[in-house]
Amino acid sequence: MFKYLKKHWSCILYGVALFGFTCYLLMDTFLISQVYRVAEKTEGQNIAGEDKQEETMAEASETSYEDGKISITLNEYREEDTTIYVADIVLSSPEYLKTAFAQNSYGKNVTEKTSEIAEEVNAILAINGDYYGAQKKGYVLRDGTLYRSEAEKDQEDLVIYEDGNFEIITEEEITAEELLEQGAKEILSFGPALIENGTISVTEKDEVGKAMASNPRTAIGIIDNLHYVFVVSDGRTEESEGLSLLELAEFMYSIGVETAYNLDGGGSSTMYFNGEVVNNPTTSGRSVKERSVSDIVCIGY
Repeated sequence: MFKYLKKHWSCILYGVALFGFTCYLLMDTFLISQVYRVAEKTEGQNIAGEDKQEETMAEASETSYEDGKISITLNEYREEDTTIYVADIVLSSPEYLKTAFAQNSYGKNVTEKTSEIAEEVNAILAINGDYYGAQKKGYVLRDGTLYRSEAEKDQEDLVIYEDGNFEIITEEEITAEELLEQGAKEILSFGPALIENGTISVTEKDEVGKAMASNPRTAIGIIDNLHYVFVVSDGRTEESEGLSLLELAEFMYSIGVETAYNLDGGGSSTMYFNGEVVNNPTTSGRSVKERSVSDIVCIGY
């Protein structure tokens, strides 16, 4: 009898321990924040992370911003039963195209809403980035600082150089260190590339993971030197179906984009402009609310 009880309790304790370990692994993967490195502040930032903007005579409205150095026009389109928001951006210098981490920190499960990150860095315009924190591999280069250099198989990245130009690369074909030496300032690692050198580079068969064909989407593109677009589409609702990757690429091609790159989409897709979220972010379609993300791409000082 004693041996039976001992064996019985041993099994219970083992089960409890196994359950606890499994819960810890799940929490460590998805919930527990781990800051690996505080982002290096760029010239002109104060300790609080707020930019010391030069005084400019800015003219701003719900659909535009102009101050002589940064010009942004927000347009709304309706394609494929989907609402698409396009921020047309013209800059006087590439320094105003930026990225930012949630909580100003590189790490695991370190997240904030797109609007929160944007407000912390005084961004005029922002979209969600590549959600690097959901991946264990893939290059992470931000503002000239290399945070992760382990290549992911078959991974297409967008490289933004110091002069503001875009290039699509495959991680297995060139190292992050080599790109940094060549003048890379930012590397976004999500994808795929939508348009490369004026040619659509996705097909009807292309999709991100196991996602449905039509989804909320976020993308960035370049039309000409220092002329960019941020694109966000709503989706998963009765009012807005969402876009496939090919539909997104075709739309961006139609507005003159030469190189376009797909960023994290679905519930992450968010556009922030002049202090407001302008689209309708949703994960399930049942409620409109922002998802917390690892990082943003933004325009500001």
